[in-house]
Amino acid sequence: MSQSRFRVPHTLVLLFGMVLIAQALTWILPQGQFQRELNEQGREEVIAGSYERLEGADRLPWHKAFTAIPDGFAAAQDIIFFVFLVGGAFAVLRRTGAVDALIAWLLERFSGRPGLLIGGGVFLFAIGSSTLGMAEEYLPFVPVLLILARGMGFDAITAVGILCIGYGAGYGAATINPFTVLIAQNVAGLEPTSGLLFRMVLFVIFVAVGIHHVYRYATRVSSGASTSLMQGVVANTTEVAVPTSSKFSGIHRVVLAIVAATVVLLVWGIKAHHWYLNEMGALFLGLSLILILIARMGLDEGARQFCSGAAELTTTALLIGFARSIQVVLDQGMVVDTIIYGVAEPLTRLGPTLAATGMLAFQSLCNLFIPSGSGQAYVTMPLMAPLADLVGIHRQVAVLAYQFGDGFTNILVPTNAVLVGILTMAGVPYDRWVRFVMPFMLKMWLLGALALAVAVWIGYH
Repeated sequence: MSQSRFRVPHTLVLLFGMVLIAQALTWILPQGQFQRELNEQGREEVIAGSYERLEGADRLPWHKAFTAIPDGFAAAQDIIFFVFLVGGAFAVLRRTGAVDALIAWLLERFSGRPGLLIGGGVFLFAIGSSTLGMAEEYLPFVPVLLILARGMGFDAITAVGILCIGYGAGYGAATINPFTVLIAQNVAGLEPTSGLLFRMVLFVIFVAVGIHHVYRYATRVSSGASTSLMQGVVANTTEVAVPTSSKFSGIHRVVLAIVAATVVLLVWGIKAHHWYLNEMGALFLGLSLILILIARMGLDEGARQFCSGAAELTTTALLIGFARSIQVVLDQGMVVDTIIYGVAEPLTRLGPTLAATGMLAFQSLCNLFIPSGSGQAYVTMPLMAPLADLVGIHRQVAVLAYQFGDGFTNILVPTNAVLVGILTMAGVPYDRWVRFVMPFMLKMWLLGALALAVAVWIGYH
């Protein structure tokens, strides 16, 4: 006998629902703000103890939930355009045949050894996030991971898990991430990269837990499709056949060499010249032009492939814009500071160990409303640093709580445009992803709380 089952709405429906909830919060919560000042780097910092209610401030009009959508697209335009350029570049790359040949070769080498793909993949993505703060840069890897996972008998969640678990663990246990750790230490008045040894130990532990989580799920999926969380999901991504021929031609080798050189140039640009989405997008556009010429596919054919690849990511771009709209509503409704103040104030009444754990919970909640790691640092660390002084813990512990709360929840909160983009590119519904990642999140929160307790006990600084 068939049973009626609740069907989770489309991700676009969920995101717009969150926009409506955000609008409702702007009507329910009191409006308020902290005073801010410019630091030596010209960045705005919150002045601790300066929160005040805004009496008589105008509430958002009822139609803001609709006008916030184009505002959200405008605010996320850099990552949206980057997604289109990456999609176009990858389509051109696939047209050369080099990727198919490489993937077939990798499948032959990895055959029967999924641990190499999962463990190596999670570790490499974690290293990139932990050191260079890589996140949006991982979007081009989604199609490749999907093909590799499919070829080894895994599902799309396994592919996304390799990427996102590495990304989340790397950000949460970041060692020298310039966008989170170094900014937070600067705001807290700490020496840059101080406390590195303890963070390196935590990095190894958290990444190991992440590898185990993905590997255990992947082995269950490979043993029987009925265990896959993707069961019953209608794929909304373009089906790509798993390559079967690993024969490399001279052109293939040249193409892959150019792609490798592009990746090296990308890492150098990010590290040495602080490149971001505009520069990275331009790099992928330039890569497309070079590949079109080298593969001799013709400008018209190259243009058709580029447009086709970009078009396939239209849904991804839409969801990124909707996700950003949630923050637009909360910011313009002037309730973000109210939420931060309301959560931070009770922490002053707790003891050192509980206060450190409370900071983790506080930062995790903040990431729902301020998904930008650097943005969250500049808003919350001016509050958390003096709070650490008040409750008797070192400011380094407050920085650790911040990076745990910001980093781990990056792969959970639907306001993170990068996560939404990755899930959409892979065709993984958000509710299925939550079912996969929530056990991992519980492990990370528990381990994070334990790590903070140890940090307090050993006087980590």
